[in-house]
Amino acid sequence: MTDTHDTNLPEKPVELEEEKKTAEVSEPATTETPAEEAIPTEKPAETVQKLSKEEILAKLKEISADVENAAKSDIDNLKQAFYKIHNAEQEAAKKQFIENGGSAEDYVQKADAVEEEFKQVMSVIKEKRSELNAELEKQKELNLQIKLSIIEELKELVESPDDPNTNYTEFKKLQQQWNEVKLIPQAKANELWKSYQLYVEKFYDLLKLNNEFREYDFKKNLEIKTHLCEVIEKLASGPDIISAFHQLQKLHQEFRDTGPVAKELRDEIWTRFKTASATINRLHQQYFESRKEAEQHNLDQKTVICEIVESIDYSQLTNFSSWENKTQEIIALQNKWKTIGFAPQKMNVKIFERFRKACDEFFRKKGEFFKTLKEGMAENLEKKRALCEKAEALKDSTDWKTTGDELTRLQKEWKTIGPVAKKHSDAVWKRFISACDYFFEQKNKATSSQRSVEQENLEKKRAIIDRLTAIDESMDEDEATRLVRDLMKEWNTIGHVPFKEKDRIYKSYHAQIDKLFDRFHISASNKKLSNFKSSISNIQEGSPQALYREREKLMRTYENMKNELQTYENNLGFLTASSKKGNSLLTELNRKVEKLKGDIELVKQKIKVIDNSIQAGE
Repeated sequence: MTDTHDTNLPEKPVELEEEKKTAEVSEPATTETPAEEAIPTEKPAETVQKLSKEEILAKLKEISADVENAAKSDIDNLKQAFYKIHNAEQEAAKKQFIENGGSAEDYVQKADAVEEEFKQVMSVIKEKRSELNAELEKQKELNLQIKLSIIEELKELVESPDDPNTNYTEFKKLQQQWNEVKLIPQAKANELWKSYQLYVEKFYDLLKLNNEFREYDFKKNLEIKTHLCEVIEKLASGPDIISAFHQLQKLHQEFRDTGPVAKELRDEIWTRFKTASATINRLHQQYFESRKEAEQHNLDQKTVICEIVESIDYSQLTNFSSWENKTQEIIALQNKWKTIGFAPQKMNVKIFERFRKACDEFFRKKGEFFKTLKEGMAENLEKKRALCEKAEALKDSTDWKTTGDELTRLQKEWKTIGPVAKKHSDAVWKRFISACDYFFEQKNKATSSQRSVEQENLEKKRAIIDRLTAIDESMDEDEATRLVRDLMKEWNTIGHVPFKEKDRIYKSYHAQIDKLFDRFHISASNKKLSNFKSSISNIQEGSPQALYREREKLMRTYENMKNELQTYENNLGFLTASSKKGNSLLTELNRKVEKLKGDIELVKQKIKVIDNSIQAGE
């Protein structure tokens, strides 16, 4: 009577197309190569990624004590997770060193005791694995010779003139021996299996078992093989194709170790088994193809980021603000990099090294700039302190004309001096402007005789408001627009009004102007600029240097807007090069860019108005 380890395939074995490509069906993994060599190495599992360096080291020590039962993929995952943490720590240490004023060239990586122990443990594991592999190869050759001798004995049984029934016990013994011998050289696997299969089937064909016994054996084997088919079909519809592929290798061996079924069912059960296996093999191949595509996409994204950093025009980074804005861009790109998955294995380290090199170059140049800037700031501080001393020496002067001209000249000279350290900038500016303000306040008190002129100016401005109020909706739009602009020009030519009436008349004027702008659809930019022009006299009323302060404020606004515009334009370039689904984001960014350009132009016009006013007053 046969047992569950009878070995049989259809009389005329069917070769799978997949056999020629992957050897998935022709021979189980245990007769060809270890599963760890046949399956691509997986990325570290989520549980591994959460381990600390010390926990990873502890697990590797456990593996080193039992290397024979450890999977290569597990070792690779732990190694990859260890160096991910280690490299992140080193990058953080280097970044901190640079932020503290050091240069990238001077940074020396600190020794890591955990890494040294890690390397020692990995060396032990590697040595043990090499020894195991050598022993495995020797065992494969020995197993090959054993199986060849089993085939020769089967051949003798088949060719023996004796009744096969008398040799059945010996035949089952040889089958058992065959099943107990596992690994052999891959190159010999298919040929050896075909020879073994040939003589097994020949013996069964010669064996004259009684029908009842034979049918029972066939029925039992059919149940086992049908169950194996059902298991594989269920695995093919499961969520984990990697696990299914690993299990398939073991199920193939079990199918082969199971004895024959009835002759008329052999092709049918083998076809079912083959079809289910082919489905898992196809899904497994598709999985790695899709992962390969995703990794290539990740590489493309990372390449674009590298190109952005490498293409930085350092000649445009000439001040503190531009460097800081660019630094924020680099940090944003670094954060973006962290969200992108792995690149293909052969390029993953190379693309990271490229990105790190580009970032290191940026921060190196930044360090050089700020070193030079710091030296220049010290000189600028001394120059500004000298101007403070000059202004303070003049602030009590009553020579209003000469002293006023000199302080105005000092203010112009102040603008030509570069920046100073932030911790000194507010104090030195307050010191300088306080001296200037004191002088001009005293000058204003001494020139209060202008009150009658200011009263006349008030009446003129009231008259203009009355004329603006008289413009009704029946007037032609073009004519009304021209009249409004003429009256605004006239308003701007009128001098100061009494201080107590300044705000009231200003509000009344602009309320009427806003109403007319809305009625006749005059552009918002023209409206803002016109309002600003009319406010110049009010700005000057307190003291002449109020214009200088307003100009400085507008210049800061202008520089900030320029930097913001550059950031938007850089982002536009990045999105255009790397995104396939960023149409909505691109549209929004383009809208912001256009609005920002309009705002920048308005600020430039305001600065021009102030410059004209300053020139006219000199």
